[in-house]
Amino acid sequence: MTSRIDLALQFQETALRLREKRQEVIASNIANADTPHYQARDIDFSSALHNALAGNNQSLPLACRDQRHLGTGTTSSSDGTPLLYRSVIQPSADGNTVDMNVERANFSENTIRYEASLKFASQQIKDVITVLQG
Repeated sequence: MTSRIDLALQFQETALRLREKRQEVIASNIANADTPHYQARDIDFSSALHNALAGNNQSLPLACRDQRHLGTGTTSSSDGTPLLYRSVIQPSADGNTVDMNVERANFSENTIRYEASLKFASQQIKDVITVLQG
């Protein structure tokens, strides 16, 4: 049974968890910036948040029409959030699709949004404590 306090904090908890997962994916992209043929990945945060709040954390399986098809490895993160390939802005000679300028900008934006979510959650907890004490 879910308490009202859990329901009140569910949105911020889910948002923080997804921001953390996105930060890991972006950090992985940055770490593999010099790896030949590495494909930059990302999470569609808004649809992942919507699906997580609706309880739809399942990713769709790949359709393999031939026995020689290989799986892509990780089509989703450990919690079921689908990982998407990032669009190539400027292709490199070695097939790597990581653009460090894009990755740095995404990393910074995600960090700011993560900190904002922490502040919102902290304020909600303070509000709950105030109500319980009053």
